[in-house]
Amino acid sequence: MDLGGAYYNPKDQVKALEELREKLPSLDAPEPPSIKRDRPDRARQLGADQVEQLIAEYRSGATVYELGDRFGIERRTVSSILHRHGVPMRRRGLSPDQVDDAIHLYNLGWSLARVGDHLGVNHTTVLNKLRERGIPTRDTHGRPRAETGGAR
Repeated sequence: MDLGGAYYNPKDQVKALEELREKLPSLDAPEPPSIKRDRPDRARQLGADQVEQLIAEYRSGATVYELGDRFGIERRTVSSILHRHGVPMRRRGLSPDQVDDAIHLYNLGWSLARVGDHLGVNHTTVLNKLRERGIPTRDTHGRPRAETGGAR
């Protein structure tokens, strides 16, 4: 049995532990005051006249994204309001020619977001269409994305 080595004279380790213990708050010290955090904003409620205006603008061709920006609400909230009022939803998506354009632009190095903005759709719409066509995608650093069977 070796009594020598790194643990034979533990004075340095004991001193280091005592210094660390001194930095800890005392067990009988009062708890520090909690940090005041901002509460999240309350969801914006549209008045009946605003809902009517939103529906009219959607029926006139405005997108849920445009309406969300205009009324200061999420696009999902716009969709929810439209569904609640029985307004049939337009499924815009991309035409086959637009998917071809998206593939071309993406292969030129454009980001999914930039291609989506150019074509007037969300970047996930572009991503889904690229995947449907079997186009390999890049990660946020431009490297080829590893395709796995798990969640993406």
